[in-house]
Amino acid sequence: MQQMSGDTAAVAHVEARPTEKASSAVETPIPWTSILWFSAILLVSYVAIFKALVTQWSTDEDVGHGFFVPPIAAFIAWQKREEILGQPWVPNYLGILVVLWGSVQLIVGSLGAELFLQRTSFIIILAGAILLTGGWNVLKACGLPIFVLTFMVPLPKVIYGQLTLPLQLFASQVAENVLLLVGIPVLRDGNIIELATTKLSVVEACSGIRSLLSLSFIGIVYGYFFDDKPWMKWVLLAGTVPIAVAANAARVTATGIIADSDPALVQGTLHTMEGWVIFVLDLILLVALHTAINWIWTKRQGGAAAAA
Repeated sequence: MQQMSGDTAAVAHVEARPTEKASSAVETPIPWTSILWFSAILLVSYVAIFKALVTQWSTDEDVGHGFFVPPIAAFIAWQKREEILGQPWVPNYLGILVVLWGSVQLIVGSLGAELFLQRTSFIIILAGAILLTGGWNVLKACGLPIFVLTFMVPLPKVIYGQLTLPLQLFASQVAENVLLLVGIPVLRDGNIIELATTKLSVVEACSGIRSLLSLSFIGIVYGYFFDDKPWMKWVLLAGTVPIAVAANAARVTATGIIADSDPALVQGTLHTMEGWVIFVLDLILLVALHTAINWIWTKRQGGAAAAA
């Protein structure tokens, strides 16, 4: 009997022992109230900045695609809602540092009248708030719509100038070589192309940066909506760069050929229509690139399956 009592006490002692130490990160319900009031404060704080941004979208053709960015980002987030809401919402207080970083950037940008810093601070604060309330898994699930929002912010003038000048010179050089190849006499001085009948200036608007920015946005959105492979959208995003650059060089070359026969044909509405035709060509090349990658991928997968 004493032995049995001792065994029972031992069992009771074992059962009374504490369980393994719980993780310090405890999943919490989705804090809808905090999300709503913080979102309201954030939007009110950026009213003036968004107003100026919308004005630039409507007046600057290089960033006219900005009108489509927020709705498409919101739609992607809505499509991914089950994935986002299905994550374990574990607050990560590193998000406070990210929110502070974005807030300091907003203050610095406002004091220095630097629009790029002001506008991108919104995206940083948004990412920090998601990290704070939901943790890394939720932030990762929201990664694509947050990244898409970056396309709504125009590049700063310094970076814009560094990109456009090489693109202008490249398009001019390609046009010069092709024109000489087809027998049209041409003299190039930097981005100025002199023909026998007229002089063409490859200005910033003809650098191809407009097509590059718009096509990059379309490339990643197209990859998301029309292909299930996670890596495809990033491959198409990278592929838009050579497509836009090559298509713009072709546009400048075609302009030179047309101007040699009749300079009036490369002025006004006809010149604008030529730009739209080239952009449609960009889209066709993007779809062709997607098709080619899928064909190669399917062949490679089929070959691997056969070998296995």
